[in-house]
Order: sequence, then C-alpha cells, then structure tokens
Amino acid sequence: MSRLVSSLARRAKSAKDFGKTAVLLGGDSSEREISLLSGNAVLAALKRRGVDAQAFDPKEQGIAELVSQKFDRAFNILHGPGGEDGVIQGALEWLGVPYTGSGVLASALTMDKLKTKRVVVGAGLTAPAYTVLTSSADLGRALSEVGLPMMVKPASQGSSVGMSKVKTAEELPPAFAAAHGIDPVVFAEAFVSGDEYTVSVLQGEALPSIRIVPATEFYDYQAKYFRNDTQYHCPSGLTASEEAQLREAALATFKVTDCFGWGRVDFMRDVAGKKFFFIEINTTPGMTDHSLVPMAARQAGIDFEELVWRVLETSFARERQ
Repeated sequence: MSRLVSSLARRAKSAKDFGKTAVLLGGDSSEREISLLSGNAVLAALKRRGVDAQAFDPKEQGIAELVSQKFDRAFNILHGPGGEDGVIQGALEWLGVPYTGSGVLASALTMDKLKTKRVVVGAGLTAPAYTVLTSSADLGRALSEVGLPMMVKPASQGSSVGMSKVKTAEELPPAFAAAHGIDPVVFAEAFVSGDEYTVSVLQGEALPSIRIVPATEFYDYQAKYFRNDTQYHCPSGLTASEEAQLREAALATFKVTDCFGWGRVDFMRDVAGKKFFFIEINTTPGMTDHSLVPMAARQAGIDFEELVWRVLETSFARERQ
C-alpha cells in the first residue's frame, strides 16, 4: 500500500500536476444512476480547469485498464457497494494508482452503518439507541428496546436505499422485509425527532453545516436527488458555539473512523436542542446539483470547480513514496 501522507503536503500548481486522470463513475451498485450524475459533473468541472480527465466506468472496462491506459490517478466518485466499501480502493492500491478520499479500512468500515455506529459509540461519541434485527423474531424486541418511531436500515447501503421510518408496530414487518431484501444485516435505530444537519469535511477542515428540512418523512433517496421541495439552510441557523460543537463532532467522527480527504457526516439534533446524534458518514458523497458538499463549499467561498480540484489534490497523499 501507499504510505499515506498529509493531504496538504502537496498542492497542485497547475492542471499538469495531476497528469492523466480517470474519473471513476457508474459502476454496478444500486446507486449507479447517481454516480453517473456526480461523475459527469466532476468530469466537466475538471476539464474546465484544464485537467486531462476522462470518464472510466468499471462496469464497462476492466479496472486493470487504468494501468494499460496509463492513467496517473483516479477521482473516485463511485457510490455504494464496490465504490465506497473498500473494494475499489483495494484494487487501486494493488495497481498503484493514487486515488481520492478515504482508504480501504475507512471505506469498508463506514459503508457498514452498524459497524460504524459501534466504533463511534465505543469512542464516546453520541448516537441513537439501536438493536440488530436478524429475523422477524427480533421485531418485538426492537419495539421494546428502541421504541417508536424508529428507522429500519440495511447495514451496507448508501443514499438511504432500503431505509424506512416506522411509526406503528404494523409498519415494522414490511420495513424489515424491505431492508432484509437488500442486506442480510439489518438494524433498528431510534428516530431522533429534531433537526437534521450535515457537515462536509474537506482536506481536514469542516465546511459550514447545512440544516435539512425534507418534505417527506425523512431525507430519503428521492429527497436527496430528485425532489425540489427539500429545504436546505446554509448557514444552518446555529449559534457560533453550536456550530463549533457540531464541527468538532464531525471532525472527531472522521478521525475515529480513519476517514481521509473529503466526506460528509450526518447528524440529528434532539427537539430540546441539547445533543447532536451521529447518524452516518459518507466517504464519497454525491456531487450532483442537489448535493450537499458543493452547497457547503459555496458558503465557504469555494466554487464547484475549485471543490473538485481540491478533492483531486487528496490523491497526492496516496502516491507511492
């Protein structure tokens, strides 16, 4: 493996510093459609900045072609299993192709929401109560231990795929079946009835938080990528001390899970406004016109082209020494 160095150890002085860049997009996960949207947006932005960038879809080309086609590095914008779970990261390490974002360990860990929750809680950070559901026999225990309302989630999917909000006992069996049909590992998590926030991290710094107000029951797949009635507030309306608290929680979560380069950490705040509860980490967030990292970056004075440039700079840390 490459020896990881600080993402700030080297900054690009010109587009030529990046060499020939593959934008990894598409793939074969359930999030292929979003990856294509994100990837094409990234590709266009890099080209506008003069980077020699080309689309590379692992569903259509063998990953070893990155070497035979003499790519110097890869901007990974593959979403979901195969792209965010350490698989592509391991392949790129083996091929010796520097890539953006988190490495094998962090990617594998954070793609599994259940294991991430255990690590985060074990490190002393705050997360909602939860219980694992291995079969329908566990549903009664979930009702007594977690209570209603609750979220039922498959452990390994991103973009809220397979997730359901359960408000009544009658809704629990179909919610479990829907999640279990996607992943054999399912868990129920207490629903935090409060505001939802997300904090983007870029090159070791937290960007301004965003408060999300979905028109749906929760911030689901449609709300994230396609609906136009989801409200985003950036600035989020937090006080300076609350913003600092949330920023510190995001950076601490990033550190304890060994994430790197860029990503996004999601939180819920209880109605009383006393606690921020960690929900999940996205190591390869969306980069579409609905996406949150570009929104937070704009608030920090970073336009989309500069954002993708800075993300691509994180690949320098994975060049073999």
